[in-house]
Amino acid sequence: MHGKLDLTNNKGLKKSEIKKLTRLLQERVPEDRVLTLDLAESLAEVSFETGSAISAVVNRRGHVVNITVGRPGDVNVPEMKGARVGPGRLSGHRIIYTHLSGKNPNGKVGPSKEDLQCLARNRLDVLVLIEVDPDGKFSRSRGEQTQFADAVYLAHLIPNRDPDGKIWKLSEPMTARKSQEEDFAKLIQSLEGEFRRVMPKFQPAAGEERALLVALITDGFDAWQMEDDLDELAQLAKTAGATVCGRMTQARLAPDPRVFLGSGKVQELGLMVQEYGANLVVVDHELTPNQQRNLEELVGVKVIDRTELILDIFAQRAQTREGKLQVELAQLQYLYPRLIGKGPTLSRLGGGIATRGPGETKLEIDRRRIRDRINLLERETIRIRSNRDTQRRKRIFENMPVIALTGYTNSGKSTLLNALTKSDSQVEDKLFATLDPATRRTVLPDNSPVLITDTVGFIKKLPLSLVAAFGATLEEVTVADALIHVVDASHPNVMEHITAVHDILAELKAIDKPMITVLNKADKTRHEDLMWLASQLPNPIIVSARERQGLGRLMESVQAVIQEVCPSRQRSTA
Repeated sequence: MHGKLDLTNNKGLKKSEIKKLTRLLQERVPEDRVLTLDLAESLAEVSFETGSAISAVVNRRGHVVNITVGRPGDVNVPEMKGARVGPGRLSGHRIIYTHLSGKNPNGKVGPSKEDLQCLARNRLDVLVLIEVDPDGKFSRSRGEQTQFADAVYLAHLIPNRDPDGKIWKLSEPMTARKSQEEDFAKLIQSLEGEFRRVMPKFQPAAGEERALLVALITDGFDAWQMEDDLDELAQLAKTAGATVCGRMTQARLAPDPRVFLGSGKVQELGLMVQEYGANLVVVDHELTPNQQRNLEELVGVKVIDRTELILDIFAQRAQTREGKLQVELAQLQYLYPRLIGKGPTLSRLGGGIATRGPGETKLEIDRRRIRDRINLLERETIRIRSNRDTQRRKRIFENMPVIALTGYTNSGKSTLLNALTKSDSQVEDKLFATLDPATRRTVLPDNSPVLITDTVGFIKKLPLSLVAAFGATLEEVTVADALIHVVDASHPNVMEHITAVHDILAELKAIDKPMITVLNKADKTRHEDLMWLASQLPNPIIVSARERQGLGRLMESVQAVIQEVCPSRQRSTA
């Protein structure tokens, strides 16, 4: 016996029926044949007697490696996973399964969408459906043997979509005897040759993560707004190191509580994963632990949500001990409710996005130890707050006013800090390039000193867990004497960004602080657009930090604000 009998879906099978199923594991199919008449009739007969679908997994040597009571989606053979298949190759396994024709209430024949999705998800060599005649005992007789196999359908993948948008080809129904004439070896050689010719551009390189983006258009959102959100999600994915290869949206009143998307869209997503060679799905919404696990099972690749993606970027960006500590705290708080169902190792296979941060050790500890670690990190966060309070008291003692740079991520805050203070903070054209706050000293036009602090950038849908975990850092915004709100005036969604920043400042209870609005990147923006924006915002100053334009007017405005809010903390000399 070469294979395994899977009775997970055993519904009270008789010993005689189990014995017949076990004997099927001894069947052998010639390497150049898809199916034999004996195997087809044996599967159909057992299926007829048990009243259940039977699935047989056959490898290319013709050995039956698994018999499962159920449809192809119920089959669990680790060696059959498509993720282990090289570029241009199929899995090396086929599934031959039965279906009782009389049990189909819609009267439809042939493989269902779920079965064809299994074909695509596992990159099966072929999928063979045997329709079982419900009147088999009274059908035509071949000598003394009763014929149960009524019709056979053969399906296989194709490298490109057909005119109907399908990525598989389904044969016309044939007899079981006729199916023996299909040259299996020649078919597979031809298919894999065509896949190797067409598919390399869709296959990820070594270590590359190819991401599909997914979003819902729910009540209150329109398609245009969702496309803008997906554009931002694509930027986040690229910042994390992924290659974005496609996107999918669905209009629903609310997310499905089990799989987030509708069942049809989940099937389509599974097919897109295979078509584009994706190994990562990123959802522009926070998923529940159940939704995340169920989606991963159905599409066959790693699934993460927007929160997990941002956490991964933070893990890459954190440089100081303080920053790493806060990232670890946020990641463990995210992981804690998701431990159930991750399996004995609490891990995903492989590395990449959503596996960085605290390190592999977090995947080896149980809920109690993670809870203990979270408590420890929270105590460390309190200690950080205490240290920052000490630093702030020293600044107050020295009459040092503090201005905090705040704004949307990648709006140019670090570039502006460097321009105002002649410092060399890291500057990159990426989201969340700066994670750890930086404070620099400079002088105002009247030679009085001032401290300018660069803080972490904000973003739409910023997870509340991140706001809480980075409370010690974001306190720099809440305790500053005044704020400089840096706006990327050249961005097409600039007003949405401004609204998002104001919403987060309101959550931090810092929205009522004196604020100067800097319309940055003026060198990339039309003059009429700048004038319109300036008319909509409080205390607007038009600046190009990169070209060092408008900095003098900005410093004069900062000086006026400081003189108004804290006149006693001014010095005459630097």
